[in-house]
Amino acid sequence: MRKAGGYLTVYLSLVLALLLSFVLVIVEGARMHTVRMEAECIADIGTNSVLAEFHRELLEQYDLLFVDMSYGTSKAAAENSSEHLRSYMQKNCGLSMAWENHLFARRDWLALSVDKAVVKEYSIASDYGGNVMKRQALEYMKDSSVEGMLAELAERAAQVKKLELDTQDIEQEREGIQSRIDAIKLPVHLNEEGQEETVTLDNPADKVEASRGSFTLGTVLGKGTYISGTVIRPENYISHRERKNGTGIAPGFRQPSGITEDLLFDCYLFEKFGFYGNELEKSLLKYQIEYIIAGKGSDMENLDYVVKRLLLWREAANVAYIFTDTGKCTEAELLASGLTAVLFVPELAEPVKYAILFAWAYMESVSDVKCLLNGGKVPLLKTAADWKTGIADLAGFPDSISDKASGGRGLNYKDYLRVMLFLEEDNKKTMGSMDVMEMDIRMTPGNGHFRMDACFDSFVADISISSAFGYHYELKRRYGYD
Repeated sequence: MRKAGGYLTVYLSLVLALLLSFVLVIVEGARMHTVRMEAECIADIGTNSVLAEFHRELLEQYDLLFVDMSYGTSKAAAENSSEHLRSYMQKNCGLSMAWENHLFARRDWLALSVDKAVVKEYSIASDYGGNVMKRQALEYMKDSSVEGMLAELAERAAQVKKLELDTQDIEQEREGIQSRIDAIKLPVHLNEEGQEETVTLDNPADKVEASRGSFTLGTVLGKGTYISGTVIRPENYISHRERKNGTGIAPGFRQPSGITEDLLFDCYLFEKFGFYGNELEKSLLKYQIEYIIAGKGSDMENLDYVVKRLLLWREAANVAYIFTDTGKCTEAELLASGLTAVLFVPELAEPVKYAILFAWAYMESVSDVKCLLNGGKVPLLKTAADWKTGIADLAGFPDSISDKASGGRGLNYKDYLRVMLFLEEDNKKTMGSMDVMEMDIRMTPGNGHFRMDACFDSFVADISISSAFGYHYELKRRYGYD
């Protein structure tokens, strides 16, 4: 009887050992690559989940995408967002509920865990003087065309500077004329009691000049006009308080600059913010554009500042015009000659004439501002056809000025505000606008502690993920709203 050899069994054993080693190498290689891919997916899901927590009110009211690090609390810190990032990532490290009872899910083949998840190098809305916020506003306005408006507004701003409407010292010129009048002695006569008494000049310009010191919003707004009485504490808002700074800006970030981008931002402000005659129902301050220009602590103060500046502009422009109008200069000269002839003081005629012209220009300016606040239009530079008041109205000032808007050609109140805003410094506009954002968002539920310097739009995620099978991955990437 022949005995069977065992060489086949030995051969199979050797082959099976090699095949098993090969299979195990493939399985472990697949695990290693899967761990790496899973780690990257978990990191992307976690960071995108953090970005998905953008502030809803900020988006709804201002179309800005920022994550609020305070999450509705009084503590604004990057650690809060880091904790959110870690939580989202950790939830994606384990098996999903759909796989818990699966045949191949009796053990976790990856066994991942998050060792580190830190939000760092984040850019805050108020960084670079608010230009991080401004960049997003410009992105929102990128489809808007301002070419025609740019040329027109630039021309108006150039006229304001050329005419020195903001800087011309009309008061000094007027006081110089008054000094000449005061230096001339008026005649005296004996009154009924036999005492000497100086004869009065009865110059109608004196009544107008006396009203300057008592000028109020009521002078130009008309009787019964409602003015918002809202008062704020400026120190509670970002432009006045000490603010937080970001720890890094996105590579390639370009600060907005140039006249076109400035005008686009102004257009954004007029689209999102209210002003006199166009108040927003949900706003704290009703005259928000006026606040950005004036920066005062109440609606009344801000409107008063803008109105007085408007009056200054109109007076400078009207003085420049009236001295070139031969007809009006003749009227003033005749009136001055008549007043001084009665007193037999002919040397008073010339300074009184100029005093009348200054008073007339001021009266016209009050009429202009009244017209603007009531919805009418006033050209920056007038012609004879645009002049509304007559020399006879001086005697009845201010009651002789109509409260009704006369329409007409030129610029309306919003147009004048545009010019004022256009002339303001960029930093003042960006910080003032963020003040307004804070005011209004704090009025919404759960946002009482909202701060613009707690909001970021991009960040670097520093992430470390480990596997129980000995693999470890470090990830460091920047994420943001692009």
